[in-house]
Amino acid sequence: MRRAALAVALLAGSVVALDRALPPDLSRAQEVSAEVTDRAGATLSVFPVARGVWRLRTTVEDVPPDFVAMLLAREDARFRWHPGVDPLALARATAQAAVHGRVVSGGSTITMQVARLLEPRPRTLLSKVVEMARAYQLEARYSKDEILGLWLTLAPFGGNLEGVRAASLAMFGRPPMGLDPAELALLVALPQRPSALRPDRFPERAAAARDRVLEIATRTGVLSPRAAAEAQASPVEAARHEMPRLAWHLAAREAGEGRVATTLDASLQAALERLGAETAASFDERANLAVVVLRNADRTVAAHLGAVPGEARAGTLDLTRAVRSPGSAFKPFLYALAFDAGAVRPETRIADLPRRFDGYAPENFDRGFAGDVTAFEALRLSLNLPAVAVADAFGPLAFVAALERVGAPPRLPPADAGPGLPVALGGFGTTLMEASALAAALAGDGMVAAPVWRAGETASRQRFVSREAVGAVRAILAASTPPPGMPPQLHPPRIAWKTGTSWGHRDAWALGVSATHTVGVWVGRPDGTPLPGQTGRATATPLMLRVFALLPDPGPLPDALPLPPAPALARLGETSADRLRLVFPPQGASLADGAAVTLRAAGGQRPLTWLVDGARIVSPRHRRDAAWQPASPGFYRVTVIDAEGAAAAAEVRVRSP
Repeated sequence: MRRAALAVALLAGSVVALDRALPPDLSRAQEVSAEVTDRAGATLSVFPVARGVWRLRTTVEDVPPDFVAMLLAREDARFRWHPGVDPLALARATAQAAVHGRVVSGGSTITMQVARLLEPRPRTLLSKVVEMARAYQLEARYSKDEILGLWLTLAPFGGNLEGVRAASLAMFGRPPMGLDPAELALLVALPQRPSALRPDRFPERAAAARDRVLEIATRTGVLSPRAAAEAQASPVEAARHEMPRLAWHLAAREAGEGRVATTLDASLQAALERLGAETAASFDERANLAVVVLRNADRTVAAHLGAVPGEARAGTLDLTRAVRSPGSAFKPFLYALAFDAGAVRPETRIADLPRRFDGYAPENFDRGFAGDVTAFEALRLSLNLPAVAVADAFGPLAFVAALERVGAPPRLPPADAGPGLPVALGGFGTTLMEASALAAALAGDGMVAAPVWRAGETASRQRFVSREAVGAVRAILAASTPPPGMPPQLHPPRIAWKTGTSWGHRDAWALGVSATHTVGVWVGRPDGTPLPGQTGRATATPLMLRVFALLPDPGPLPDALPLPPAPALARLGETSADRLRLVFPPQGASLADGAAVTLRAAGGQRPLTWLVDGARIVSPRHRRDAAWQPASPGFYRVTVIDAEGAAAAAEVRVRSP
């Protein structure tokens, strides 16, 4: 007895040691197609693995219970009970082979099939023994549903299709959960002889194999006779569908990371891509477009169209990330900052008349002049000279610094003097994604956040301007004259929008906000070639409105809160240049430690007095600047006082090296 017990112990130990030394190789099951899904789990885009094979990770939860029931009835009725090898099935297969002189049924269990799929081998007796051993190993390591998941991921379906989800998408254009009994039965039948039963090549054979599965399903009670008869009467779909390719530009950034969940909405994305293709068909053959749709509540991306496909249109480029000139599209952000700073109010009078600003002589888009207007009317009509006057009052450097602070840094042309007044008219580069993020701040709270498209991530918000300032700007933009073709559901205006056209008609922009969503649209040629006649109002705005029409009714825009009282304001364009202004550093600036800082002011009566935290900085009496060397990293208050006692100040931070 002792010897027998010792022998059993040695045998068991050897088996355990062998199992640990030679575990099942799951590398094929782990090499799956990259897949990008929407926020509800619907597939947006998939990417093949090596050699162009489509293999999507699939679990029992990804397929209907009827599919599992039909599969087990057809392949392995005692799957839930056997330890990986079914002796009854092997005995039956051996007897049938002896009677018929050929193999009638293989006797392989689902687990043994998984072993073969993981490590393909020639069909020999030795291979069968190895598969049986591997089956025992798999059963000892994984649950029944996990083993089924391996089969569902690896089962061959002909050509470059592996796994049930890949086959379902390619053959029917839908995931397994959306298939009917006839389609499910076909997927059960195909892995037996995937090449010989391919429905796109041999539809009659495929139908016959499917019907045999339906007969088994009827006998075992999986389907009723009526349901099976209806399924057998269905024709076999022979055409192969393209694999999902929605939101391709955004999805391509995530390729190679398995299944990635996004915040997008698949149905909205599909509608947007159809709309984009339809719209681009009316453009110049080399022109393209890009669209971003954001949810205002959490700043997540609801839909994203990087470009319309087409080689001539450079459709592989993600044009939401291309740096382009925004034209007048950024005027609302300038006005909001000026309102917030008290430099301008909507009722401030501005002279829209010919004027030179230190050698810079801007013109309106129509080359005309409106005369004396309010800031409200100047922004509503998108007048250029008043916008430059506002930039002169607020400070172009302060405008640029405010944009940089919230993650939308203007790409400026090289210049020794720094940003100038042309920034008021879009004299810099930005991206549609950044512009849309800024526009979303106008929807309600004045906070800017970089758009988020990965599910589970949270947008980090930064204060751009106050609620009162964005409310004032939003009210102005909502009062704009509705363009032709505005959808009825947007009347009375339920969106506030601004257009932009860059110099030379190279870029057309439209940025719109509703109570629930923000839509950004760019149209142009990717290579920057001008498109005569293209404007934001004529080209980009109609598309923006049609995108809003795809969205649920947003309800009315939020009511604007009153701006706080401000000191009496001069009429801009006439005497505002005399007001003392701290040009640099702007409020909230972040400065590098160790570098000397040139403090600059404009306006006011000289001589100027400069203070840092109350300590005077020596400067020449006739100059409007002063040199300051910060003593150490930290926070400082910079103040300038003119000869009449007017003062301007800014809180700044000096960063650690």
